[in-house]
Amino acid sequence: MSGSRRGVVNRYEGNPILTKKDVPYPVETVHNAGVVRCKDRYVMLFRSHLRNGRSIVGIAESDDGFHFEVRSEPFMTPATEGPFATYEEFGVEDPRICAVGDGYLITYSVYSRHGVRIALARTADFERVERLGLITPADCRNVVIFPEKFDGRYARLDRPHSEITPWSIWISYSPDLIHWGDSRIIIKPMDYHWDEMKIGPGATPIRTESGWLNIFHGVFKTMAGAVYRLGAALHALEDPSRVLGVADEWILQPEDPWEVSGYVHNVVFACGAVPEDDGTVKIYWGGADTVMCVGTASIAELVELCLSKSRPPLGA
Repeated sequence: MSGSRRGVVNRYEGNPILTKKDVPYPVETVHNAGVVRCKDRYVMLFRSHLRNGRSIVGIAESDDGFHFEVRSEPFMTPATEGPFATYEEFGVEDPRICAVGDGYLITYSVYSRHGVRIALARTADFERVERLGLITPADCRNVVIFPEKFDGRYARLDRPHSEITPWSIWISYSPDLIHWGDSRIIIKPMDYHWDEMKIGPGATPIRTESGWLNIFHGVFKTMAGAVYRLGAALHALEDPSRVLGVADEWILQPEDPWEVSGYVHNVVFACGAVPEDDGTVKIYWGGADTVMCVGTASIAELVELCLSKSRPPLGA
């Protein structure tokens, strides 16, 4: 594998790695996918728009993390009965995957006439999926769960919709994955910065020797519309509410044609990142809400960027 050009994140020369043409059932987009390694294979849960505009979640698998084959049926579609049906009415979106114990937790956005909120599901093998609960009220758009407990509690990064403290990253805790609280704000957008409009958690945090690596998205509003980029932050290993550093510079921005133009222009949006044994991380992002892309980065370089070129987590 080689990158198309050198940067903090090296784009895979075969991008985009997944498009609607690769899906064996009718969809209009393939984007915003959670990715994890399961039994020596990479598993991708991707969002797709249907032609009616609503979203479902498909599944694809790969031996190398670059070449994916999509299964013949979607992995998740909106529930049609029970308590989830009311809140998944308009679609299921943007899954994140967290390996915990002998299974995998999936957080995903659900849309309905009551707004957007986050649901939690669980799978042991990506053959069956069990919905566990609706874990936020409206309006909350992004949630990623840490793969370890802290003082006996689960922790997550979330992003409530709020213009009072605009679209910031919070941390919340839970004893059982269903009931969450002890919430506090830990990272805010920075005025006249690449992420000044809003930020939100992206991929499941990655444990490093120096701290938890958090790959997030940041948005800047321009005269031509919003631009979505990726950034990085580092959280203390024993206390993830303590932010050790937020990289002042973005790590990836829309550049390739399929990132600049598509269903939503000028977007790179990551819901998945897979650390590798060689010290690199594969980062997966949706390009323009239309296709899936991948690139690699040095974990040590991302950590150093957070620590040596850092900005205040809560602004100036």
